[in-house]
Amino acid sequence: MKVHIVQHDVRTLGLEENLAWIEAELASAESREALLTVFPACTVCGSPLFAAAGYSDVQKRSQAVLQRLVDASEHRAFIVGVPLQIQDKGLCNALVFVQNGAIRGVVTKKYLSVEEQRCFVRGEGVQVMDFHGQRLAIGFYEDLKELVKGHVEEADVLICCGGQVFDYQKPYRTRYRMAKIVETLGVSLVYVNRVGGEGSYLYGGGSMAMNAAGGVLAQLPYFEDGCATVDLQLLDAEVEDVKPEAVELVYKALVMGVRDYFRKNGLRRAVLGLSGGVDSALVCVLAVDALGAENVHGLLMPSQYSTDHSVADAEALARNLGVGYDVVPIKGMFDGLREAMRPIFAGREEDVTEENMQARIRGLMVMSYANKFGALALNTTNRSEAAMGYGTLYGDSCGALAVIGDLYKTEVYQLCEYINRDGERIPQHTIDKAPSAELRPGQRDCDSLPDYGVLDAVLGLYLDEGFSAEEIVAEGYEEALVERVVNGVKRNEWKRLQFPPQLKVSPVSFGLDRRWPVS
Repeated sequence: MKVHIVQHDVRTLGLEENLAWIEAELASAESREALLTVFPACTVCGSPLFAAAGYSDVQKRSQAVLQRLVDASEHRAFIVGVPLQIQDKGLCNALVFVQNGAIRGVVTKKYLSVEEQRCFVRGEGVQVMDFHGQRLAIGFYEDLKELVKGHVEEADVLICCGGQVFDYQKPYRTRYRMAKIVETLGVSLVYVNRVGGEGSYLYGGGSMAMNAAGGVLAQLPYFEDGCATVDLQLLDAEVEDVKPEAVELVYKALVMGVRDYFRKNGLRRAVLGLSGGVDSALVCVLAVDALGAENVHGLLMPSQYSTDHSVADAEALARNLGVGYDVVPIKGMFDGLREAMRPIFAGREEDVTEENMQARIRGLMVMSYANKFGALALNTTNRSEAAMGYGTLYGDSCGALAVIGDLYKTEVYQLCEYINRDGERIPQHTIDKAPSAELRPGQRDCDSLPDYGVLDAVLGLYLDEGFSAEEIVAEGYEEALVERVVNGVKRNEWKRLQFPPQLKVSPVSFGLDRRWPVS
């Protein structure tokens, strides 16, 4: 049986745009020569829908698109995802099996994410349908556990439609799970996942098809539109089994996330502060690769505490990437602000207050440039800093999008090394030097934080693995260090609530997956 699989950048709430590419795909020669065409979950109106799912106009438009596809489906068979009102049940996340001008069957999602539970009611899960002498088990990725548990009748082919939010572990977990299902059940398998960025959520693609012997018949790329037609009966036509490294997937995910955030919001230009440090350098590279160097601008804002190499490193980065930049020293503004506040601060020594003034001046300058030139300000805070509250609110926290907010500092370095794999784009001195906010003479990050290697290891156990402080200590980490890190994460939830949205690439992201009581 020939099946045509399509992964595409589904536009959330862009129903007319989605209809156009669905119709174009169904009209293609590749689709027409296949018995069945399979699209990702949420094909018609995308996801996440949030509050939009409850509005009648969205539901009516979705129904109209579905009806148009059904009416034009003579001599064709395909599966699309759409929100559907089910009688006596409510609004469900559904897969609709269309054939020869009629709806053959509807599959409703059973195991809903927390976000989906706010929009949809629980459905029935995987359904088995006869099609050209084959028994097709059709379902959402999250419902596949029903097959393994034996809660679904036997089938010959598994059709799995996904809308999985990317994290750097998910492609490997998905691939392993699919292989185990094929091995356990002895079925051929089609898995179709969407691509594209929707705000913080990134969708990776990586759609695939396997025969009943476990051979890979098709493997679509990650983070790109793609399609393939496969004959599920073939046993000796395997393609190369591509397993990219996690660092490559994260790089592609972030570039796609920045590109789609700008494109889908009708924006072109980006601005960011270039400190000469590794975080801003990485964000600048990702922005250039997503938007083009001509659409990225850097502001170099040295103070009296900035080292000469910070400006030199930032200028070298800008030259390497071909981005425009301006050097705007902040000493005069900082001195003026201190002088203005001197009567109020009389009798008090300078402290972190004056350090924060510098960060807020820089934030003000970046936001002012963004306003004047119609640019979007990119935030350069990393996950380690956000976890510990190491950054100035309304200073370091400024920006409309936190590009690397879901990367630990050690992962920032790994990504920089990956970017420099074929030549120096990020100056090596930027990568090699000790990180510093340069808000006072001789300041270094390690004055305020544990070594990033140790800090990130503890954060990984606490945030990603869900270890308690006691369990982390049992892993061999010093009790005082663990207590400092865990308490730091808890204590700074209020600050993270005021940070810009971040691109999700980790399994447990702040704000999206993990929230903590503030008071």
